[in-house]
Amino acid sequence: MPKNPKHGPKGTDRISNLVIACRTCNESKDNLQPEEWLSQLQESSRKIDRIRAQRFPEAMKQLKVSLKDAAAVNATRRALFHRLRALDLPLETGTGGQTKYNRTRLGLPKTHWLDAACVGASTPVRLTVEKRPAFRIKATGHGKRQRCGTDKYGFPIRHARRQKKFMGFQTGDMVRAVVLKGKRQGTHVGRVLARATGYFRIGKADGIPYRYCHILHHADGYQYAY
Repeated sequence: MPKNPKHGPKGTDRISNLVIACRTCNESKDNLQPEEWLSQLQESSRKIDRIRAQRFPEAMKQLKVSLKDAAAVNATRRALFHRLRALDLPLETGTGGQTKYNRTRLGLPKTHWLDAACVGASTPVRLTVEKRPAFRIKATGHGKRQRCGTDKYGFPIRHARRQKKFMGFQTGDMVRAVVLKGKRQGTHVGRVLARATGYFRIGKADGIPYRYCHILHHADGYQYAY
């Protein structure tokens, strides 16, 4: 936690006394102590501040989270460094501060792929970045475990089937449907919502018969885009 020069430090700078925060929350907190910042959030009339105040207890729970995963990564990184150095391979290491310095010097935005180009002392004095579309992969999961849907009062109104596939299609598959006639006439491409009735939904188009659908990509828990 940042130290408050007015009231003095509270806690230490050790990793177990730090909490991960996004940029906006970090700037909003500034050098206030957590309790002071929470008091300001609760008194604020802004909606975003009220949301932050509600999430404050969840953030503070991070102080008690085990750091064994971070310790394992640090130990693995050091062992990998020594193994590679023993092979007499060209090897270079860098720090997060050095990466930020290089990125700021080159006037580049903060992204993972640009940070990779700014790591270490070998970063060139000038770096030409071609504007090309990036291949984006987003984890979407394999569905949800909820078997019962409820109304706004909490009463059950529908139950999900245990069966996942209908007519060879599974919800989340990327499909292409060419409908030749009817209200849904046209070409529809997107994620499918498979139903036992055989009438699927593709994107916003509902009621498309399964016989018009052709698999483009089976759902694997990820979404791909350029």
